[in-house]
Amino acid sequence: MQTNFTLTQLANADYRDSEAILRKCVHCGFCTATCPTYVLLGDELDSPRGRIYQIKDMLEKGGPPTEHQVKHVDRCLSCLSCMTTCPSGVNYMHLVDHARAHIEATHARPPADRAIRDLLARVLPNPRLFRLALIAAWFGKPFAGLLPGRLGALLALAPKSVPGPSHSDRPGSHPAVGPRRKRAALLVGCAQQVLAPQINEATIRLLNRQGVEVVVAKGADCCGALTHHMGKTDLSDAAAKKTINAWIAEMDGEGLDAIIVNTSGCGTTVKDYAFQFREDAEYAPKALRVAAIARDVTEFLAEIGLSAPVIETGQAIAYHSACSMQHGQRIKDPPRHLLRGAGFEVKEIPEAHICCGSAGTYNMLQPEIAVQLRDRKVRNIESTKAAAIAAGNLGCITQIATGTGLPVVHTVELLDWATGGPKPDALRDSPAFAGPAQAPGAAVRAAE
Repeated sequence: MQTNFTLTQLANADYRDSEAILRKCVHCGFCTATCPTYVLLGDELDSPRGRIYQIKDMLEKGGPPTEHQVKHVDRCLSCLSCMTTCPSGVNYMHLVDHARAHIEATHARPPADRAIRDLLARVLPNPRLFRLALIAAWFGKPFAGLLPGRLGALLALAPKSVPGPSHSDRPGSHPAVGPRRKRAALLVGCAQQVLAPQINEATIRLLNRQGVEVVVAKGADCCGALTHHMGKTDLSDAAAKKTINAWIAEMDGEGLDAIIVNTSGCGTTVKDYAFQFREDAEYAPKALRVAAIARDVTEFLAEIGLSAPVIETGQAIAYHSACSMQHGQRIKDPPRHLLRGAGFEVKEIPEAHICCGSAGTYNMLQPEIAVQLRDRKVRNIESTKAAAIAAGNLGCITQIATGTGLPVVHTVELLDWATGGPKPDALRDSPAFAGPAQAPGAAVRAAE
């Protein structure tokens, strides 16, 4: 693709990188076949190829983008399916991130749109504020169907109850069971520790039983992914730097063999820190060190090996690979192999490459499209006749659960249960998972 950036623009690293990305695009259109919004809406402007043309025009002209351009960039899920499909290696992720930052810096959104984006950017990454917001939303949840658009979507996604704070999210060390093989830091997450603290609890138990000491570093709770993908780079960079500093202190102290992330959307961002801070003289080397040892929890378990199951499983599990897992991090086999190794029958989902519609804050900002994608995903999942759904990303778990009666759990919850931990709460009322809540002696082993 031919570009026409000025020398002044190309003096900026973001523009230089975007120009290099644009020049790789050969207009082949392979990306359109796997783009969820194009498949759903049939509009070329809502395809990666169409957005690339719009982003090119927006960045070359500089200044505020048109309302038309903003609409179609906003409709992008950042699912990155186009990157898996692209034969030319176009890094659409970095290009659309630049576009969003440009829109945020130059475009005056309508007051209501700006207000809800600012609210999400301030509340979701702050566990204390998010918990209070969810408690308040509980009172309004019965009226979700009466409220229009985004307000109704926000209330519909709110859980029926808000779990209390978990010990697993407090800074500190969780020692390995038996001889220590590895020492790893866990990203406890911002929204996850409020919505689903059982995921971090299962992760810590599971890793401890594999001989891994798990450290929750003080200050390492938010990776900045949510605000990064909203184009709010100042908020994103501040959160990321705080977390990087916490992990570097551990690396320079007792040392770390890995940084474990159990939310794949966060994992994609953490692994990209080296690019995010490439022009920052102070943080570039720190970011590179952090990104080099960042691992999805299933990726790490595949590397060190998983202990044999201690209970009989065998249930059929539909494994949903989050877009950030399969397209962002290119992790495909480890979660499936681990589940099979734990005794489960893994069912492949038709159209597995198509997004479920969660995509960070997308299901709150683009609820109509998100619901259509969710319903499409649920139909494909239920066609497998699986007893439960496993996923490695909280956003997907929350999104899919609003559209199906099947239990939806994190992959580590199943692996933890199979190897000696408690049965996930979501499975307790399922006939397919009837039987002991945990293996004999599991409570004793977990306490050791």
